[in-house]
Amino acid sequence: MAGRLSGKVALITGAAAGMGAAFVRVFAAEGARVAAADIQDELGRTVADEVNRAGGEAIYVHLDTSRESDWAEAVAHTVKRFGRLTTLCNVAGIYRTEGVEAETMEGWQRLIAVDQTGVWLGMKAAVPHMKQAGGGAIVNISSVAGLSARPMAIAYHAAKAAVHLMSKVAALEYAEHNIRVNSIHPGFTMTSTASVLPEEVKKALADPVPMRRAATPEEIAYGALYLCSDEAAIVTGTELVIDGGLSARH
Repeated sequence: MAGRLSGKVALITGAAAGMGAAFVRVFAAEGARVAAADIQDELGRTVADEVNRAGGEAIYVHLDTSRESDWAEAVAHTVKRFGRLTTLCNVAGIYRTEGVEAETMEGWQRLIAVDQTGVWLGMKAAVPHMKQAGGGAIVNISSVAGLSARPMAIAYHAAKAAVHLMSKVAALEYAEHNIRVNSIHPGFTMTSTASVLPEEVKKALADPVPMRRAATPEEIAYGALYLCSDEAAIVTGTELVIDGGLSARH
C-alpha cells in the first residue's frame, strides 16, 4: 500500500542520522510532508535534501529537544511551511552507561533533559496544532530498557521508563481530541552509533536476542509508520515492542 501517510505533516526529531533519518525517509516515501529536526544541521539538511531529490517533500529545522524555545520555533516553522501539524515522532535521544554510583549530576540532568523532558516539551508544543487539525498521532521512542531493568545505565532506564508512562498519560488526556499517543520500545538496533562498535561487542549485544540479530532503523520506522497511519485509528495508549523477542524472556 503506497501513500499510507498521504495528507499527514510529520515533525521527526533526531532526524540527522540513524533511526530518526530512517523515520524521515520512510514517512516521506509514504506521502507525509516531513520536518526533519535535529541539532546536527549539516547532516539534517542532507537527509531533507535526499528526500526532496527522491520526490518527497521535507524541510530541515534546528531543534534541541531540551529547549522549549527551540520547540516553539520548530513547530511554528513546520506549520508555516506545511499549513498544519498532524504527526510527531520523538526519536531523539542520548545514552549513558553509568550506574548508580558512577553517574554524575551533570550526566543525569543532560540525559533526562533530552530523553524525557524533550518528549514532554514536544507533546506540549505539538498538541495545540493537532487539535486545530482535528486530530493527530504521536509516537514516542522509549526502549526495552523502559520495560525491564538491566544493570547500569540508571539515567537511561529512568528516562525511558518515564517516556513509557508519559505516553499513556497523554493518550488518556487527548483521546477526546482524536490525538493518539503510543510508545515504541526497540531492543538492540543497528544505528549509526552501533554500527561502528567492535564486532565482538555487536555479537555480545545480539546473542541474547532470540532472533540473533539487531533490528535495522527501518524496521523501527515501519512500526511507527503503522502507528501514525489511519490503519491504527483506534490504537492509543499502548506500546509496540520491536526487539527480536528479547523482552519475551522477562
